[in-house]
Amino acid sequence: VPSMRTPAEMIVGLVLCPCGLLLTLTGTLAPSWRQVSLVPDQPMDVVWEQGIWDICRERQSTHDRLCGQADGLGYFEQVPVRVAQGLMPSSLVVTLVGLVVAALGVRCWQPEPRHLVAGVAGLVLLLSGLMSLVPSSWYTQELWALPAPPGSTLTVGYSLVLSYLGSCLEILGGLALALSFHHCCKE
Repeated sequence: VPSMRTPAEMIVGLVLCPCGLLLTLTGTLAPSWRQVSLVPDQPMDVVWEQGIWDICRERQSTHDRLCGQADGLGYFEQVPVRVAQGLMPSSLVVTLVGLVVAALGVRCWQPEPRHLVAGVAGLVLLLSGLMSLVPSSWYTQELWALPAPPGSTLTVGYSLVLSYLGSCLEILGGLALALSFHHCCKE
């Protein structure tokens, strides 16, 4: 008699991976991987937010924000930024593919889930999480080595934190779905 319950690992994977996708998408698009403050020859309340696609200048006292700032220091030519520009969007595409495969493997249209398909989806989602974790980690490692005005203060931006969290959720969700291989072995 087939069980009408969806296995817990599939539910966990299908909850964590879309959450990870949203966080990684936000981290990829938002321009705040690094904040540069106390820039010499600038007002004290000016903060430069550097992402992997854009640089924004914000005056914190008035909340005036202007994006599309010129990259005078060669920030976008740095290898960790270039790698992030390639791997982060690639990770998003692989995550979408993994979620489609996962939807086909979970019991959506049939009485029993396809454990092999769900397990393969888990491996794809695990790969996508690693693809976004690598540039996030590398950027963090090189955060203080990337070009910045001398004498300025550097801090981690929220986009980098969101990218980390999204990567971890995708890895955990992928591992949960990969546990579906266990059911294939039992069959």
